[in-house]
Amino acid sequence: MKTAPLVGIILIVLGVVSLAYQGITYTTHKQVLDIGPLQATEAKEHTIPLPPILGALALIGGVAVLAAGSRRIA
Repeated sequence: MKTAPLVGIILIVLGVVSLAYQGITYTTHKQVLDIGPLQATEAKEHTIPLPPILGALALIGGVAVLAAGSRRIA
């Protein structure tokens, strides 16, 4: 498979995923209390927002790369 169509497909998939989820969420665990056998932890959620314009640009860029790659082959 040629490189341009592969990059175009990857950009399209990333754009659709970015538009669907609009952010990456992850959880960190912090130990709050540690007294012998007694332990307490705190779970905190963090979100990295992905702006919709980023997903749209990736989607449009992927379609453009895919179209340019197919135009070169034909």
